[in-house]
Amino acid sequence: MMKQLITQITSKFCLILALMVSSNAVAHQQKEAYSTILFNDHSGNIEVSHRFYLHDAEHALVKLFNKHADLIASEQTQIEFAEYIQSKFRLLDDKQQLLPLGSVGFEVEGKFFWVYQEIKQPQQLTAVYIKMAALQDVWPGQVNQINVEHTFKDSSQQNGLGKKARSVRINEDDDWQKIIID
Repeated sequence: MMKQLITQITSKFCLILALMVSSNAVAHQQKEAYSTILFNDHSGNIEVSHRFYLHDAEHALVKLFNKHADLIASEQTQIEFAEYIQSKFRLLDDKQQLLPLGSVGFEVEGKFFWVYQEIKQPQQLTAVYIKMAALQDVWPGQVNQINVEHTFKDSSQQNGLGKKARSVRINEDDDWQKIIID
């Protein structure tokens, strides 16, 4: 009788432990990425930074490139992932002409992998069209948030400049997203 009781308690403990471990594994995948498009008046460039959770990126690399991914230790893996991100992000001007972003680099910082791009800012740009499909070919539920930040002349501010920020969340089924720049 005692042996049966111990067996039942042990099997229930193992089941609870297995459920806890599996829920932790699922909880680590965020399936969200964040990009910022900054209209930098000081440099005259449009600067883009993409931030991905390392955990998500490494899991995605296994599915994308069919190999073990180590974004922390392998520079080759970092290059491949950065190139993949850059191929999935597109920016058009207000006339819907491609703004060919150049690569500035990438880095691992804490629990994030960053990818940087930039282009000279076109004059008199009134809007941008954004397409960001990174990791959506791996996980249809992937959401990519894009924040667009720019400055404008504002006489009510002490330094004569105001700042505006707009955001869009891009899902797999979304088409180009238009952001007006005034």
